Amino acid sequence: MLIQAVDRKRCASCERWQGPRQPGATNASVLIESETVTGLCHGGGWDGDERRARSACGHWQRWLKLQNSPEIPENP
Repeated sequence: MLIQAVDRKRCASCERWQGPRQPGATNASVLIESETVTGLCHGGGWDGDERRARSACGHWQRWLKLQNSPEIPENP
């Protein structure tokens, strides 16, 4: 599994992206199978199009499942 940082605002961490993924160990990351994994965009700038997990878009919205994940420690 690959780790995708949420602060990069890519499809993998967007509420609108419907590809396979899972929350990371904290709310700052998402796990994806590979760089080439794809999913459909629903309601974003690429609505109805298939997008890769690491694609960017100006309509990004934080994935709701990440709001319940543990916070990142301020000083690890």
